Amino acid sequence: MTKRDYYEILGVEKNVSANELKSAYRKLALKYHPDRNPGDAEAEANFKEAAEAYGVLSDSEKRARYDRFGHDGVRGGGFGGGAGAGFGGVNVEDIFEAFGFGDVFGGRGRGGASAAEPAFGRVRGSDLRVRLALTLEEISEGVEKTIKIKRRTTCVECEGEGTTSADGVIDCLECGGAGQVRQVSRSIFGQMVNVAECPRCHGEGKVVTDPCGNCDGEGRTMERESETINIPAGVSEGNYIQIAGGGNVGLHGGPAGDLTVLIEEEEHEHFIRSGNDVLHDLAITFPMAALGGEVEVPTLGGSSMLEIEPGTQPGAVLRMKGKGLPELNSSRVGDQMVRISIAVPTKLNDEEKEMLERLTATPNVGSTERSEKGFFDRMKEVFS
Repeated sequence: MTKRDYYEILGVEKNVSANELKSAYRKLALKYHPDRNPGDAEAEANFKEAAEAYGVLSDSEKRARYDRFGHDGVRGGGFGGGAGAGFGGVNVEDIFEAFGFGDVFGGRGRGGASAAEPAFGRVRGSDLRVRLALTLEEISEGVEKTIKIKRRTTCVECEGEGTTSADGVIDCLECGGAGQVRQVSRSIFGQMVNVAECPRCHGEGKVVTDPCGNCDGEGRTMERESETINIPAGVSEGNYIQIAGGGNVGLHGGPAGDLTVLIEEEEHEHFIRSGNDVLHDLAITFPMAALGGEVEVPTLGGSSMLEIEPGTQPGAVLRMKGKGLPELNSSRVGDQMVRISIAVPTKLNDEEKEMLERLTATPNVGSTERSEKGFFDRMKEVFS
């Protein structure tokens, strides 16, 4: 079944602003929310579809990939998708709550705790993002990388509690321990209950009165730690790996956010990547081009010998099958394309000049006739 265009789902144009996008999603979310349409499977499907569309288009990086590659650019899965995501990598409740009315339909509050449950220690930590540059050789084989990350971790002195005192934590007086403050307002949709994070306890429901000296009552400290990441073969620039729980730990023992590792490709000395193929420019001598022979060329797996046919022309592109990059999560492997150029000497001694002059006088070497096939014709043959 063909997926609908995200802009069409939300009823907006491609140049829509962030505020217009949010407004369009809010209207659809209110219209199709399951609590307003109990037992209506179509409404639930529309609600999920709108949430998925908004989750992509509200993220600048995902939106850019979607605008360029369509649904393939933001396809979910083990690689490139977030752990714990809802639909297409989108957590519907997180999006819905971002508008401040996550509790209008009886939903749960931040961190998965309802107002009747204790909120202390359940506020999730922030996510982290790092960039990881890889060589084409590492991408070709897959690699295990260990990186250093500066992140907030659980305090070893108070074990995340924020205090070492038995009575060092009390209920927040601002929200009465709920972790949320509510305001009732009226709009065209009727009476709305706006639920917001308590500004004093930051959604935890409790405050520390006798703070730990090591972490100043936060229950966490900033540390520099190592993270080992397994990179599969065949990744591309812009792919990312998400590690659940690899981000900052929340206040007072709250769960950690996620770590996103964004893949970058280092510029290579010999190769240019084109999808799963790699292109290499190779200069050969005129005698080699005319007479043919074997020449050693670099590949991602080491050096290999390449057969040069007699009469090879400048601009010819030769294919070395299976010498390219593997396709991600597939057994297919690209090729290496070798583009031929002729190395013309810039200095000649008298003997060399005399030999070339004699060759120029011969009917074959001195002729300017070339193959009837042009450069683009030869390229078509190579890629057909």
